[in-house]
Amino acid sequence: MATRVKQVSGSLITHNYKNFSGVDFTNRGDEVSYTHSPDMLNMWRNYSNSTGKCVETRPDIDTFRIYNDIIYGVYFYTYNATKKMIVHAGTKLFYGNEIIYSNMNERKSYYFIYDNKLYAIDGNNYLVYDGTEVKEVEGYVPTTSISRSPQGGGQIHEDVNLLSNYRKNSFCADGESLEYKLDTPYFDENSTVRVWVNDEEIFEGFSADCQSGTVTFQTAPSEPLTDGQDNVVIQYKKTVEGYRERIEKCTLIELFDNRVFFSGNSEHPNILYHCSLNDPTYISDLDYYEEGTDDSKIKAIVSGNNALWVMKEPSQSNTTIFYHNPTIDSDYGKIYPSTHSSISTGCVSTGINFNDAICFYSENGLERISGDVTTEQVITHVSTLVDSKLLNEGKYKDVILTEWKGYLLSIIGNKIYLADSRNFSEVNNHYEYEWFYWEFNEEITSAIVSDETLYLIMDKTIYTLTKTDSEVLSYWTTLEDEFGYPEYQKITNKKGCVVDMAGEEINVYAKVDNKDFDLIKKYQNTKGYVVPRIKKKKWKSIQLKISSNKPFKLYSSTLESYIGSYIKR
Repeated sequence: MATRVKQVSGSLITHNYKNFSGVDFTNRGDEVSYTHSPDMLNMWRNYSNSTGKCVETRPDIDTFRIYNDIIYGVYFYTYNATKKMIVHAGTKLFYGNEIIYSNMNERKSYYFIYDNKLYAIDGNNYLVYDGTEVKEVEGYVPTTSISRSPQGGGQIHEDVNLLSNYRKNSFCADGESLEYKLDTPYFDENSTVRVWVNDEEIFEGFSADCQSGTVTFQTAPSEPLTDGQDNVVIQYKKTVEGYRERIEKCTLIELFDNRVFFSGNSEHPNILYHCSLNDPTYISDLDYYEEGTDDSKIKAIVSGNNALWVMKEPSQSNTTIFYHNPTIDSDYGKIYPSTHSSISTGCVSTGINFNDAICFYSENGLERISGDVTTEQVITHVSTLVDSKLLNEGKYKDVILTEWKGYLLSIIGNKIYLADSRNFSEVNNHYEYEWFYWEFNEEITSAIVSDETLYLIMDKTIYTLTKTDSEVLSYWTTLEDEFGYPEYQKITNKKGCVVDMAGEEINVYAKVDNKDFDLIKKYQNTKGYVVPRIKKKKWKSIQLKISSNKPFKLYSSTLESYIGSYIKR
């Protein structure tokens, strides 16, 4: 970066623009740094190519697959050592080109892998795919009480499962009683009751009374061979209206501490649920937490910094960011109590763990949480350099987040804002991410990364961002440079502009003051330094623009100017 040295009229000043780091949309004019661009499009630092020493044109999209219906979800699933793409299009779920399910909800779907099985939620279904068939998740049947005598009593054992209408009771037979009383006063009428005696299921010799909650044997089960050991198990159906829907209507999932956490149910907007340890088919009706005292919506759940973070939309109570970390309770075992963080800023869209930093979008832009559950948490604003454009996007609250090649991609409509995890800029006395900015012709509805390939979904088509030889309009502009002397007129040195760049066809422009950009020269098949002859006189500020419709790279540029007389007022 150039430094200002005291000059006199007629002196020659040289400014170097290099080590380009990203955009600065803050409209600060001459205060924009020499490494930033106040206006750029479709360029980035590709660290896997030239180690990020230049800025270059982004890749273009290449058609990967087209469907007949709108695409709501994409995921990669490996079965029998073969990785295939799972696609939710319309009401159908595809594994490769094969339709494996036909009753999907027509809204965004989410996925996770457990025990090599694919699980999916879509706001209406909770499904599992084992590589052979897709079906509704069959809930684990809990044994709700044990050590019961035929007359009742015993011990509470397992909680009711939100995902199962069935329960088991375990009894110790006395060899005399015919009637066995279940731990509920009634169960589902006309439902099938199953019975095991001494670990063997029997199919006759008993009757069930759903109104009294009893099972009566024709012959009393014998006492167990081992004194006091349960030897009669009865399974019955007890439907609780709305239990399963508490999970099926969820639209958010996150894995943490070998459990799956669920939220986003519009009927229970501030509730967080979780499954049992290593079992996504068992969700106790007691394993839920209310986040705060109001019913403002949970917008995101993110794991990281030794906790599960729950981010709610802004509310008058200012209780918006909560966290959970595992705690051992003497009665309930491992639990995850909800703790209100020291952050009151709410989340308006979503959040993500970006390179071990917990980030979320507030009404003011991207925020990063500093501190973990052992320290006071504070947020740092990290999108100042793009906020003037970012916050004015019409679909700002529908931002899609994904991480790719060390960048956090914030996808809004047909725009992508890229935050660089390897490069920071000091803004307002703290460090923020450097940013780049891309535009596409169509709105992007979702995105996923697999094997470092970025897949962008637009309506009914899946694209890969892999083409490197197509026409993409891209450009980089330097700051409106006053050469440190805004009160003086300047004159460019005709041989004092040097640009180091490479590309098939590149245009170099210059603009002075508030005028339009003038084309200086078009360059063909350039690789290295060129010397555009800029003939500009009596200007206050000057700005360069390097542009092309074809891929190009920009390494640096240099501009020399003479200091003239004072600007006339």
